[in-house]
Amino acid sequence: MENRVVLTACIAEAEALRYTPAGLPAIALRLEHESRQNEAGEPRDVKAAMKAVAFGAMAERLARQQIGSRWTFSGFLATPRNGRNAVLHIQDIQQN
Repeated sequence: MENRVVLTACIAEAEALRYTPAGLPAIALRLEHESRQNEAGEPRDVKAAMKAVAFGAMAERLARQQIGSRWTFSGFLATPRNGRNAVLHIQDIQQN
């Protein structure tokens, strides 16, 4: 089964870099996306906000990025044990 997401978005919020109990760097972000998409043959303005997390070297890299910077994020979706909404687990980023 495939679980792959690619999203171009801005970093709207970033929590401070933290460490898991195992000592792995981790960061939580809120991403914001705006675009114009075609749906049923008609243009539609789309806005979306999404929670995201990253671990390890990717978390350290994201902790150095500016709020408002635009990236293409790649990763997978997972629902946290204590949550209801899916979170993007970031595995790669490319600057736009």
